[in-house]
Amino acid sequence: MTSQDQPHILVVDDDDRLRDLLTRYLGENGFVVSAAGNAAEARSSLAGLQFDLLVLDVLMPGEKGVDLARSLRDEGSKVPILLLTALAETEDRIAGLEAGVDDYLAKPFEPRELVLRIEAILRRYSEAPELDAGETGTSATVAQFGDFTFDTGKMILQRGDEHIYLTSAEQALLAALVQRRGQATTREELHQMMGGNAVDPGASRSIDVQVTRLRRKFEEDPKQPRYLQTMRGRGYVLYAD
Repeated sequence: MTSQDQPHILVVDDDDRLRDLLTRYLGENGFVVSAAGNAAEARSSLAGLQFDLLVLDVLMPGEKGVDLARSLRDEGSKVPILLLTALAETEDRIAGLEAGVDDYLAKPFEPRELVLRIEAILRRYSEAPELDAGETGTSATVAQFGDFTFDTGKMILQRGDEHIYLTSAEQALLAALVQRRGQATTREELHQMMGGNAVDPGASRSIDVQVTRLRRKFEEDPKQPRYLQTMRGRGYVLYAD
């Protein structure tokens, strides 16, 4: 594999030791890696280079990682983001999901798990290519709800010819809901269907955040959802047409 074929990762962390460790380890595992020590350096790199994914620390001096992620999403950036958080900081992880990050990994972590999570995010994005206007997905599993369709093969949510941007986590959750459409599924089951850790203490709240984001993207009234409904005491259910 040439460097042109290798995914380009930007590691953003103010911890020199961890940043150097991640840069070296990811480089040894098939990635081209750039590094930044803070949000300002990251912005400078993003202005001049194209990246396939950001590994972003939540706590940095100056602009925090969550704030940078939110700002990038507000600016229209679709670059996948994996957030590094402290183990006990559930609120930071929730805030990251609300800001539009694709996944999070609690410190301390095994470097191999970081590689696996990066590969999973990139795989989900690579399986969701942009389609030409009017082109339809080839997957056998295409769910329709109202004016929207979601193809679990392409991982693309569409409204007519318009493509609705989803983070890779939102793609995985919607695919799980489509797989179980018409059936109530618990938060824990959805989390595990998305490839999450069964012992993640923040799993339930993470699912709630992702559901809220999804409703904003295809429900006419997210506060009175028609398709993605809450089943009290049982979880969530997606009703497709």
